[in-house]
Amino acid sequence: MNWVYAIPIAGIHLIACAAFLPMFFSWTGLIVAVLGVHVFGQAINVCYHRQLTHRSFKTPRWLEHLFVLGALCCMQDTPGKWVATHRVHHRHSDEQPDPHSPLVSFLWAHVGWLMVHNRATESMATYQRYAKDVLSNRFYMMMEKNPLIVFYVYAAHAVLFFVVGLLIGRWTGGTWAAGLGFGMSLLVWGVFVRTVLVWHITWSVNSLTHLVGYRNYETNENSRNSWLVALLTVGEGWHNNHHHDQASASNQHRWWELDVSYYEIKLLEWVGLAWDVVPPRHTRTGGSAPGPRSAKP
Repeated sequence: MNWVYAIPIAGIHLIACAAFLPMFFSWTGLIVAVLGVHVFGQAINVCYHRQLTHRSFKTPRWLEHLFVLGALCCMQDTPGKWVATHRVHHRHSDEQPDPHSPLVSFLWAHVGWLMVHNRATESMATYQRYAKDVLSNRFYMMMEKNPLIVFYVYAAHAVLFFVVGLLIGRWTGGTWAAGLGFGMSLLVWGVFVRTVLVWHITWSVNSLTHLVGYRNYETNENSRNSWLVALLTVGEGWHNNHHHDQASASNQHRWWELDVSYYEIKLLEWVGLAWDVVPPRHTRTGGSAPGPRSAKP
């Protein structure tokens, strides 16, 4: 067992169950959780995945580091480990070395692979081989040398949520008891419930989109496009499109395959905070997008 992963995953799921207690509920907490799923989740989708792993676009270093801190608030590993693992997945997708193929089982691909040590991926040699470009950045290498930084950042942002809620509740409710209640609501919903939701939404790309959906392209693995996962992940669920064209900043290959993440990257480009945004292959090569009859069951 990989207790470094198993204990936090189990513990945060358990704490998030406090959301079922009426004393921790507030509409503000629920709204903060929903908004947080998108804001913090995009640090994974846009930064860890499309920017750092596939180099689909560039941003100023300060903005990239800010995205990374947001990703750490999702407790989804340091950039070097995340990028290396995902690149191994693409290199050996649905083959024996794939860290999280659902061909083992759905549960394995969804979360089980995180619970056991994988010596093939959890080594500095693997990180250097598959994420050398990421680890050339001293900020990211520092994180690999101090892996507890993930817990420090996560704990710090949890405390921040609680303190902000405490002060707002004290100011609006007039008592410290009211402040404590509101602070706990933001902590439970805005941090722990949101973390669990982001985890399962991210994990669904590893599991569901290699099991259920349609295929626009005959790739050499089992990737599929799932409208449900695409809706939850604002674009990551068009996974067969992504495996066909990993370099692209966009997973939208048909007009109705909406990729909100790509439009947010284009928004960053429009305001001057992103550049070298890689368009889809059919746009780069002057070809055509897949037509209605090109989808494979």
